Amino acid sequence: MDQKNAKALIDKYLVGECTPEEQAQVETWYNQLAARQKDLPELPDYDVRNAQITAGLPPDPDAQPKVIRLWPRVAAAASILVFLGLGFYFYQQNKHQPQPAALMAKNDIKPGSNKAVLTLANGQRIILTGAKNGQLAAQGNTAINKTADGQVAYDAQFGKDNATPKLAYNTITTPRGGQYQVMLPDGSHVWLNAASSITFPTAFKGKDRAVAITGEVYFEVAHNKAMPFRVRSNGLTVEVLGTHFNINAYNDEPSMKTTLLEGSVRVTKGSRMAVIKPGEQATIADAGNIMVKNVDTEEVVAWKNGLFQFKNTDLPIVMRQLSRWYDVQVEYEGKMPQTVFNGKLHRNVNASQVLDILKYFNVNFRIEGSGSQKKIIVTP
Repeated sequence: MDQKNAKALIDKYLVGECTPEEQAQVETWYNQLAARQKDLPELPDYDVRNAQITAGLPPDPDAQPKVIRLWPRVAAAASILVFLGLGFYFYQQNKHQPQPAALMAKNDIKPGSNKAVLTLANGQRIILTGAKNGQLAAQGNTAINKTADGQVAYDAQFGKDNATPKLAYNTITTPRGGQYQVMLPDGSHVWLNAASSITFPTAFKGKDRAVAITGEVYFEVAHNKAMPFRVRSNGLTVEVLGTHFNINAYNDEPSMKTTLLEGSVRVTKGSRMAVIKPGEQATIADAGNIMVKNVDTEEVVAWKNGLFQFKNTDLPIVMRQLSRWYDVQVEYEGKMPQTVFNGKLHRNVNASQVLDILKYFNVNFRIEGSGSQKKIIVTP
């Protein structure tokens, strides 16, 4: 049985359409895999017929990209998917090759984690990763604290005097392979993805609340009708009163994207402007045009919830996300398959586990180098 037929058989199992013999075969594969891997999640109930299953291959694979489903269900215990683990195991066993996890373990890459640097207005830098909980610094009428859950919070009520706070700006920067959360002086909650930053005043005053970002940042803005909240990035301005939204403005992405989950925002780029509603995304290309469309917001903010999530996502986009999160360079050799992916898996696993899943779909990888010089080579 080849890879495609093995995958089709597992799909049948997940919707309860296997014969007793086929059911036994799938469960045998599972038991073989379980013997090699600890904490493997249980197989789904055989008679559950409403499980999400994979879509079939398109009739003409040469005419369009091949669509790959990375789930029907996320395996919480192992952070991989049951049918992918089974299918990949069976495929490798039939080829009589060592498991890729074993091959790549020597050069494996750990996932990103909570780490960032706080730069104060006076230039002082505080490494937040190893900083103790409690007050980190004080600037004017604002105390800067590291909370028990590991985020930075600004208390703008610090001190008892009524003096007008002096305007001072701080910056929080995450490296590649890092993420962090911050509570701004107005109570707005901010999540920073890898290789991102936010610059903001230690106390908001005046007619608006203005911040600047790079990379990807998710906002839950505290409502204040008298002081609109404005986010600026590479000529883009997003204005809100109180809402939840995500901005992706990485320099290595072809466009900037603002996605709204709650409330209403106005997106401005030069002379162009658009107001978007919840569930919509404004995309700004190099020419400055703004295109608004409906999107899956769960996919957009999956990173904030500790997941990779893909919906008709091509290989270069997937690899850019992995490159930032695992702080690793990506190189390509030869012609890449025109494959798009649909699915999700946890970000708290080593790179080899993610690559194992992608390998199952005829995309091959190897990890080279050591230390900070590691890189992932993608091959046909």
